[in-house]
Amino acid sequence: MATIRPFRAVRPAADKAENVIALPYDVMNRQEAAEMAEGKPYSFLHISRAEIDLSFLEDPYSKAVYQKGRENFDRMQEEGVYLQDENPCLYIYRQEMNGRYQTGIVGCFSIDEYENNIIRKHELTRLEKEVDRISHFDACSANTEPVFLTYRRNSHIDQMIADFISGKQPVYDFYSKDGIGHSLWVLDDDMLIERVCREFSRIDRLYIADGHHRSASACEVGKKRRSENPDYDGTEEFNYFMAVIFPDSDLKIYDYNRVVKDLNGFTKEELLDEISKAGFIVTCQGERPYRPEKTHEFSIYLDGNWYKMETRPELVPENVIGALDVSILQDNVLGPILGIGDPRTDSRIDFVGGIRGLEELSRRADSDMKLAFAVYPVTMEELMNIADCGEIMPPKSTWFEPKLGSGLFIHKI
Repeated sequence: MATIRPFRAVRPAADKAENVIALPYDVMNRQEAAEMAEGKPYSFLHISRAEIDLSFLEDPYSKAVYQKGRENFDRMQEEGVYLQDENPCLYIYRQEMNGRYQTGIVGCFSIDEYENNIIRKHELTRLEKEVDRISHFDACSANTEPVFLTYRRNSHIDQMIADFISGKQPVYDFYSKDGIGHSLWVLDDDMLIERVCREFSRIDRLYIADGHHRSASACEVGKKRRSENPDYDGTEEFNYFMAVIFPDSDLKIYDYNRVVKDLNGFTKEELLDEISKAGFIVTCQGERPYRPEKTHEFSIYLDGNWYKMETRPELVPENVIGALDVSILQDNVLGPILGIGDPRTDSRIDFVGGIRGLEELSRRADSDMKLAFAVYPVTMEELMNIADCGEIMPPKSTWFEPKLGSGLFIHKI
């Protein structure tokens, strides 16, 4: 059964939160991070992407980078930018984007439950990305950014959250520069914390929505601390990692689309003919952007026109992974026709989050790429079913928005 545990968060002082908050560390490159943090000495990017303060270093994974992140974290605590709560609490975190709200609980979760698959995964991790966050968490002695978890909605938890925040002023309540609203309430009522924890103990499985590398890295750091402290009793903070957990019905998965650099030697007419021969019904929609309207329907942008690409039923396999639209596209078009064998490593393909709109696809196809495919988004139920089956989704299958704000809470280990 699932465990959620209160903790003493290290949080920005109320008047500093807007100057601290940043996007997650992995949604930008080094130059973008430096530009975002320019003129902002308290930006969390000075902790999560400390290479921006060491411009003379070419290697962003140098030991000096992680030491600098720890140095910046310590400095911000000394200067009163960050303060630590006196008692263990849970935290209610609400985000708003374009009139849609998602409200979750910030708490700590067991590395053993991660290892034992009570906390379920749906993506593979890359070793070099794990090592990066292991080095960062270990140097800072903290989980600096939360994992993004979800669970099947529980009406009792909903009601407890709603009752608690009703009429209460949040400690943070602002909009970041990207237009996302961030509100945080400190749940410091011991009796209510106990009730929330008890309700979570009745839930038999949780799911990683986003943050597979952060969760894997936090788990490895926890195991490292165990080996360094052989007399540990399981209550130490390093046995837990920080996450925000939202009910599944609050979350929205956007499409994760593909742009391809060339036509693999085909002319436009030949390519469309090959796609039709592969088992798709292709119809031209003209110059107006066309968005897929249902599962197993795609759209193509090529040479100024949009096309609807419908999948014939015989192309849809019975297994849950093969039936995903990203798999159908890869297995029937990107691989055999366009010659993209491994989309994780092939330089001829790139990926565009659906939040950027269809216009970004046509822009890329008309500039540095050649054609684009828009995919109907995966559902939360598909994601959880795949995790329940112990399967792994293909790379670049899901894009969640809004992204969690980074820097609003830190868990010392």
